[in-house]
Amino acid sequence: MAEIASPGWRKLTRAEEAVIVHRGTERPGSGEYEHSTTRGVYRCKRCNAELYRSDTKFDSGCGWPSFDDAVPGAVDRLADPDGERVEIRCHACGAHLGHVFEGERMTPKNVRHCVNSISLTLEPK
Repeated sequence: MAEIASPGWRKLTRAEEAVIVHRGTERPGSGEYEHSTTRGVYRCKRCNAELYRSDTKFDSGCGWPSFDDAVPGAVDRLADPDGERVEIRCHACGAHLGHVFEGERMTPKNVRHCVNSISLTLEPK
């Protein structure tokens, strides 16, 4: 089922669409932001909404960029069809971002937003 693009949404490549629209996952270790230490704001690749700030990013070693918090109100959590994980999506446009995990004790907040780099753009500070 194809999604209708909204005015202002960025045109996506096939690879971006596979993840953002069809809820795929990029290969672990392949994303451009996994090891990035650049300070700034991470935005939704499709609609440019502010999602994460670099001061919440941490190296979890999981193969994808990890954040222990999102910008308030920017990310929605939904039960994943697999019945085990919690999917995260951009609140503004519904773009698939990845999954959120709790209880791993990786940060004081005890939360890890595991995000596909391909779902993001980084606006350096």
